[in-house]
Amino acid sequence: MTDVTTANDLFFLPTGMDRGTVEKQVTEALSNADDGELYLEYRQSEGFSFDDGRLKSASFDTTQGFGLRAVVGEATGFAHASELSEEAIRNASRTVQAVQSGKSGTMALPPAGSNRALYGDDNPLSEIPFDAKVKALSEIDAYARGKDSKVVQVSVSLAGSWQGIEIIRSGGERAGDIRPLVRLNVSVVVEKDGRRESGSHGMGGRTGYDFYLEEGTWKSAVDEAYRQAMVNLDSVAAPAGEMDVVLGPGWPGIILHEAVGHGLEGDFNRKKTSVFSNLMGERVAAPGVTVVDDGTIADRRGSLSIDDEGTATSSTTLIEDGILVGYMQDRQNARLMGVEPTGNGRRESYAHLPMPRMTNTYMLGGDRDPEEIVKSVKKGLYTANFGGGQVDITSGKFVFSCTEAYLIEDGKITAPVKGATLIGTGSEALKKVTAIGNDMALDSGIGTCGKGGQSVPVGVGQPTMLIEGLTVGGTA
Repeated sequence: MTDVTTANDLFFLPTGMDRGTVEKQVTEALSNADDGELYLEYRQSEGFSFDDGRLKSASFDTTQGFGLRAVVGEATGFAHASELSEEAIRNASRTVQAVQSGKSGTMALPPAGSNRALYGDDNPLSEIPFDAKVKALSEIDAYARGKDSKVVQVSVSLAGSWQGIEIIRSGGERAGDIRPLVRLNVSVVVEKDGRRESGSHGMGGRTGYDFYLEEGTWKSAVDEAYRQAMVNLDSVAAPAGEMDVVLGPGWPGIILHEAVGHGLEGDFNRKKTSVFSNLMGERVAAPGVTVVDDGTIADRRGSLSIDDEGTATSSTTLIEDGILVGYMQDRQNARLMGVEPTGNGRRESYAHLPMPRMTNTYMLGGDRDPEEIVKSVKKGLYTANFGGGQVDITSGKFVFSCTEAYLIEDGKITAPVKGATLIGTGSEALKKVTAIGNDMALDSGIGTCGKGGQSVPVGVGQPTMLIEGLTVGGTA
C-alpha cells in the first residue's frame, strides 16, 4: 500500500485538490452503488530504439488522470478525465450517478488492507542517465554485429515506465501502489547465400534498468537472438499432419495463456461464453496437469502487489490434477457469481474499466526427465519458441505459429523447421498431455496480453510437455 505522503505528492499537492473533499465526493457519487472507486494514476514512460547502427528514436511521456466507476448489479457507470481537479471529479460524479437512478445499492466491503510490496518503488527512469542508456544500446549493437559476418541487421529496444496509483472508495478507504516496469529486446537478422532469417530475445520485469544493462545480461540476450537466427537459417519446410508435439519449458506457456487462460477468466464464465462454463469440478485436462495464476511472484512482469481495484493479488489454482477448480475474478464478477475476488481485476490505465485478467499463468512441473520425454517420441515436433496466435474463447480453438521448432525422429531432436503452426482446441489439447517434465520455467519477462481493447503486462510458464496427436500445419 502506498503511504499517504507519496500519494499526496503525486495527486494532491501538485493539483491543489483537498483529500477530504475528494473522499467526500467519492462517497456521494457512489451513494446508491453496490461497488466502485476513484482510480487515480500518474505514469512516466520512456522508450529507446537503436537500429541500423544508430539511435533511431527516443521518447518520454507523462500521463495522469482519474477514472470514476459506479457498479450497480451488472450495470456500470464510468467517467474519466486527464484533468486532476475537484471540478472534474464533480462532473464525473454526475455521469456515474445516472446508472444509480432509482437504485438503492449496498456498498460492498472494501478489499482487505495489505502492506505487501513485491517490487521496489524507485523510479527506473531516473536511475541511469540518458547518455548511459544510449551508450549501452550502442554497445549491444556493436557486440551483435561483431558476432558473425552473416549478421546484416540488428535492432535493440529499451523501454521503462513508472506508475503510481491510488484507489479511493466510499467512506475514504484507500489503497495504492508504485509500479516499475522495464524491458530489453534484441533482434538479429542473418544472411547466407541470399537467404535471410531472424531471431529475437527479450527480458524484463518490475525492477530497475541496472540488471538488464549489465554486460553479462545483455550479452546473453544477444547470444540467444543470434542462436535463434542461425537455427532458422538452416531450417527446412515443416511437415503437416497429426503428430506428437513436445513443448519446451518457459515461453511456450503462451499457448496455455491464450488457449486455456482466457477461458478461465470470470466474466466469460459468468456470461456462459467460455468453453469452460459450467465445468467446475469436472475433468478438463489430463491427470497431472495443474495450472495456476500467481500475481505474487516478486519482481515478475505480471505481478502486482494489489490489483487495480485494491485487492491483494494471490496464487489461484485454476486446474488441479486435471480438474477445474477455480476462475480468475475481479470484484464485480466475483460478487455476481457468489465467490471471492482473486486479485485479478486489471485495467490498462485510468481511462479503462477493470476486468478479470491474468497475471503470471503457468503449469506446475511434473516428475519426468525432459530428455526421456523426447526419447519417447518416435516421430514428432519439438517447439521451443512461439510468435503470434489466434484463439476463440467460446470454442477454445487456437492457431499458433512456431518461431523455433525441430523435428523429432526416433527419439532425437534433429532438423530445425520453418513455417510450423499448432492447431487445436485448448481443452482437448490438455486432455492429450501424456508427459510433464520436471523443468518448469517462467518466461523471460516479455508477455503482453490483449483483451477488450486493453493491454497489460503478463507472465507465462510451463515445464516440458508432451501432447499426443496435435494437428500441425506446415509447408512441406
